[in-house]
Amino acid sequence: MVILGLTGSIGMGKSTAADVFRCLGVPVHDADKTVKRLMAKDGGAVAAIAIAFHGVVRNSGVVHEKLARRVFGDPQALSELESILHPMVRQRRGEFLRVAARQRRPLVVLEVPLLFETGEEKRCDAVVVVSAPRFVQEQRVLGRPGMTENRLNAILSRQMADAEKRRRADFIVNTGLGRSYSLRAIKNVVTVTTRWRGTKWPSPGFLERTV
Repeated sequence: MVILGLTGSIGMGKSTAADVFRCLGVPVHDADKTVKRLMAKDGGAVAAIAIAFHGVVRNSGVVHEKLARRVFGDPQALSELESILHPMVRQRRGEFLRVAARQRRPLVVLEVPLLFETGEEKRCDAVVVVSAPRFVQEQRVLGRPGMTENRLNAILSRQMADAEKRRRADFIVNTGLGRSYSLRAIKNVVTVTTRWRGTKWPSPGFLERTV
């Protein structure tokens, strides 16, 4: 079973790319969605978060806006939150991989926003980075409710630069060229990672030459 990491900076199109993988029959484990489930009503992380961050839980679920205000701009608070969430996410990812292995899946995808930043790429056989020009990224992100330039810059300050992610990638999907381009590129990733018999993956520019 090939384990493919899927990552990219905020607004680069990770969720859309993950949906394409799912449409192609590839199981995807979404770290962000796992976190949301852990913090939802009666979620596995609610009790620990309630102890660490008094006042952010209501009706047995975490109020995301309150928690965001508590950790935004506070590295220590953010680190404490991550120490609660990350082990739980890893546990559920392990369960996902065990199920996929039992089902003899040839390929699975781990969608992790901070894949390189947390060293999780070491668990993957190859990494796909989704990328787009900065103006496209800003257009996408600043259109989200409650998003500001200051908040975007704060988020980007915690993320590895797009250029460095592209440098480390095994495959790059340029999501700024339209959905049909991205679809063809991801189809090629699936084909290569399930059929490749070489000793290393093709260069990241491979997709640019084949879509």
